[in-house]
Amino acid sequence: MTDNSSTPETEVLSLLPTRLRAARRDKGLSLDAVAKLSGVSRSMVSQIERGESSPTIATLWNLTRALQVDFAGLLEGVDEPAGIEVLRNAHVPLIANAGQGCSIRILSPPEEVGRHEVYDIRFKENGILDSAPHKRGAREHLTVITGNVRIKAGQQVELLGPGDTARYPVDQPHTISAEAGPAQVFLVVQDA
Repeated sequence: MTDNSSTPETEVLSLLPTRLRAARRDKGLSLDAVAKLSGVSRSMVSQIERGESSPTIATLWNLTRALQVDFAGLLEGVDEPAGIEVLRNAHVPLIANAGQGCSIRILSPPEEVGRHEVYDIRFKENGILDSAPHKRGAREHLTVITGNVRIKAGQQVELLGPGDTARYPVDQPHTISAEAGPAQVFLVVQDA
């Protein structure tokens, strides 16, 4: 008797442990190094690699960024579902360990990591997101939804208000900060 219960989701879950472990070993990284780079505990990384735990999208996003691997590459051979994909507000993944006084919601699908990433960033008063340089040629496209933000990219600084959009290179240190109260921005990172 054959098992016909295989779905794209179960295929992905069965591929992830082996492919994540291979990516870590290809980079010559220990479990401790991956834990430090990703912000995911060593024990969780180990459990995921052994197939004992299924990572959340946010955890997987942090791991793929730390390992500098394309999420889509981890899923080769798995068909994407057709139709409308809905991610309800309560299930939008959050990046927990970036910035001060800000929350970052990941709006783009995981397979777009490194190519076309979309975020909803909400800043408390005086909140700041200070980022290291991305790879050469990377750019951010930021639109202010509410409040005012200051963008610093390299030595250039711009103050933006609601509805303003800025596009700037991020292959240099860059900062987004709330000015005079809370703020919300829509951010697209291209070729990160």
